[in-house]
Amino acid sequence: MTSSCAAFFSCNPTILKAPQTARRFLRGFKLVLQTMLWVLVWLPLSHGAEYQSYRLDNNTLQITTNEGIVQISAYGDSAFETWYQPTGLQQLPSFAISETATNSALVLETHEDFLSLNAGKISAVITKSPFQISYYRGTKLLLAEESGLVNLDGIRGFRFQLQEHEKLIGGGQRILGMDRRGQAFPLYNKAHYGYTTESSQMYFGLPAVMSSQHYSLIFDNSASGFMDLGKSLPDVMQFGAVSGRTAYIVVAGNNYSELVKNTAELTGKQPLPPRWALGNFASRFGYHSEQEVRDTAQKFIDEGFPLDAIVLDLYWFGKDIKGHMGNLEWDKEAFPTPKSMISDLRDQGIKTILITEPFILSNSKRWKEAVQNNVLAKDVDGAPKQFDFYFGNTGLIDVFNQQASQWFSGIYTNLYKQGVAGWWGDLGEPEVHPSDSFHQFNDLAVSADDIHNVYGHMWAKRVYDNQRIIAPKQRPFIMMRSGFMGSQRYGMIPWTGDVSRSWDGLKPQVELSLQMGLLGLGYTHSDLGGFAGGEVFDQELFLRWLQYGVFQPVFRPHGQEEIAPEPIFHDEQTKDILREHIKLRYAMLPYNYSLAYENSLTGMPLMRPVFFEDEGKPQLIDIKDSYFWGKALLVKPITEPGLATVTVDLPAGRWFNFWSDEDFDGLQTIELKNEIDRIPVMVRAGSFLPMVQPVQSTDDYSTRLLDLHYYSDASVKSAKAVMYEDDGINPDAIKLGEYETLSFSAKQQNSQLQISLNRQGKYKGMPTKREMRLIVHNWLRAPLQAQKEIKKLNPDAPDNIAASAADQAISENGQVSEQTERALGSGPLIETATPEEVAAAVELANTTQSIEPSENGVAVDTQEPTTKRTSPAPVSVSLPVNKPAPMVVVGTVEQSEKPAPITNSLPLLADLRTLDHNKNGMYWEETTNTLYLKFIWQHNIQLVVKQSEIPPPEPEPESDTETETEIEEKTETD
Repeated sequence: MTSSCAAFFSCNPTILKAPQTARRFLRGFKLVLQTMLWVLVWLPLSHGAEYQSYRLDNNTLQITTNEGIVQISAYGDSAFETWYQPTGLQQLPSFAISETATNSALVLETHEDFLSLNAGKISAVITKSPFQISYYRGTKLLLAEESGLVNLDGIRGFRFQLQEHEKLIGGGQRILGMDRRGQAFPLYNKAHYGYTTESSQMYFGLPAVMSSQHYSLIFDNSASGFMDLGKSLPDVMQFGAVSGRTAYIVVAGNNYSELVKNTAELTGKQPLPPRWALGNFASRFGYHSEQEVRDTAQKFIDEGFPLDAIVLDLYWFGKDIKGHMGNLEWDKEAFPTPKSMISDLRDQGIKTILITEPFILSNSKRWKEAVQNNVLAKDVDGAPKQFDFYFGNTGLIDVFNQQASQWFSGIYTNLYKQGVAGWWGDLGEPEVHPSDSFHQFNDLAVSADDIHNVYGHMWAKRVYDNQRIIAPKQRPFIMMRSGFMGSQRYGMIPWTGDVSRSWDGLKPQVELSLQMGLLGLGYTHSDLGGFAGGEVFDQELFLRWLQYGVFQPVFRPHGQEEIAPEPIFHDEQTKDILREHIKLRYAMLPYNYSLAYENSLTGMPLMRPVFFEDEGKPQLIDIKDSYFWGKALLVKPITEPGLATVTVDLPAGRWFNFWSDEDFDGLQTIELKNEIDRIPVMVRAGSFLPMVQPVQSTDDYSTRLLDLHYYSDASVKSAKAVMYEDDGINPDAIKLGEYETLSFSAKQQNSQLQISLNRQGKYKGMPTKREMRLIVHNWLRAPLQAQKEIKKLNPDAPDNIAASAADQAISENGQVSEQTERALGSGPLIETATPEEVAAAVELANTTQSIEPSENGVAVDTQEPTTKRTSPAPVSVSLPVNKPAPMVVVGTVEQSEKPAPITNSLPLLADLRTLDHNKNGMYWEETTNTLYLKFIWQHNIQLVVKQSEIPPPEPEPESDTETETEIEEKTETD
């Protein structure tokens, strides 16, 4: 970037109708602006607009002042866009507001001194003299203008009053601490190579804040500008820019979660990514040849590491770093058979992602073609703008120009036809963007500084729109380094840029992802292991970074090739530790994919700040070294070397160590032993964690065998969770209702735990039934055991299971009720059946429901079964031999192939091997206080398990002469 652009105020561009006008404008530039700028912006204004009249038209309030029009529109019941339109000032459209957002109804009240405008849950009070707007939620003041629009000598922006003790999150990628109040920084997306623990200007700025007063404020301006969040004047927040749209957006929420949702409703929600995006990536700078790509992929498989994607950096189009950018076609010397390579990788479950950049070097193979097709941004004379940067002399693709975008899309289309599955857009700030270059947008010549901050945003839109056309049945994968508010609606997956490969580079990664996620970019992640620098491999740093990566949105180790970013190229201990973590990442796919679903519905980021836990404690906003991964897990990355112990601050409630099940009271700081093979992860009591067996690739992913962990605690009386499932590919799955939700709920009272499992929805390839393993953690005593057989039940009844202690199915005198007789069908009961066994069959029969689609396409439970049920599931009970506690086997299970053993050392994954896949059952492991249940789940069911009133007796020596009567007597005593 040129030095004048780096200052971001050194020129005063405007929207121009022709390059000739631009040339005249630049000649007339006032150098005095640079020295006067800060004074003009920071000093209070001595005058404001004067109110004249109003008109309410088509859900928009238009207020006429002596300076022009002020337009206020509502989006939903919780957001206002306020757009100042000074007379004679031409402006760009909104880039922040989603194309699908629509205006909603307004209620206007007029008064002598003010107007009151209400959208439902947000209202605005417009004071006539002096002209000023304040925003409320109910009677609570959210935000007030200090003096309306600032529009003096080329600076345009807004000033707002800050409240006492108000905290501010925002600005996007910066390393300034979580609370940015008291900070000032530029709004100009710019690369920061090798950053560590401080940065006020980075790759992906966001002109927005989220306040502890429960509002979001978006400065909907694409131009080079600045934010001052109370640095110059402690009680004033200021946004300004050299040009651009003079509009801002206020969004209100009752709490932070609602505020995130309302903001996403306005700026757009992230489409579901392909499920493979949550898998493991192989990536480096870079793979030099086809053979290196093939060998790397095969080594992942040979070493037992799951792998879903391989990312090709710039060597795919040239043998050197410099001199080839813009070729945008395969270097056939290094990659002689790319189509075959991509196909072979795909057969192994590995998808190919290619880097592309928006620069066309003047010595590249496509320069002449780009010039002839009007692809490049122009200089003041209307010729392609050429300039020098690190990679060579270049031009910049004008992604705002429809003709240029069609040319660029043609290249993507051709590569997609060769099998490329995803796109990596790099250098999209753009990394160099001379101020005297111009773009063609909506028949206007727009200067670089007018539109700089939305270059990456528009690039992502062009790629996304094209991908939806050429591959309408597949979800796009688009990873980019820079964008704007709302870029998530184009499927953008950002990363945090060229971070230093050091402990100081690791430290700010949580802050960066949290800041971005709260304002819509929920898939922000880092180059795991660090990108820039580093001469000697630091094993602990590498392990800690990738261990953190398991619990963040995208698992993509990437770095300069001097130190291998792929774990497969390191020592055995490093490989053994990280192999298990990557397998854990795959085991957690049901949980992680459900977080992605929640993000697509509500905008809730996958990584969530600790302050969400207690909104009455604003000091929690400052926490940047730990976070929630979804609702269930609290993660504390290790960002310092050589620690003997690690401290974790626990929120309220009960918490379990994810690795050991050790439990802790909340609202305290605990100290854990620092272990090289794990980082601190805590599980919230009352959490459900659905998991599967790890697979080599998500191509092999299935939930037909599903492990459901529940973390039980007497302090949690009820809990619930939803797991989302679809085919992992369909981009319209949610819209068309082609998905399934698995709802889990738990109720615990005294010694009884009731767990309900409900299925709803349908999609192609959905399992008709699942082989379930329910793992109840913190089950302190053995369950009541059913030890008698129920015989001669209807053999045609559907396969299923429920183990219950619901006594209501048994009459008061202990006899089997007529309801129970009817539920069990015509087969007689053996008189020794226990109430638990009988109730199990009744529970199953009474909870079976069918699934039908509702009018809106989302499937719901209905009471009318599609197939008449004449009898419940068959129930049988048997006693296994040589188990630590008796096992109840209920129901019948189709025999499935026994999966290959999993070689791992992590305790949680090791526990999953405890139950034989070919047997139903239940048993309690006394040493770990864990209850295991194994059964088939086909219809909605309910399981109720009681703890015994006294601990189980010590096992007696086996006796060959023990009679059946003695066994029965023992059972009754137990």
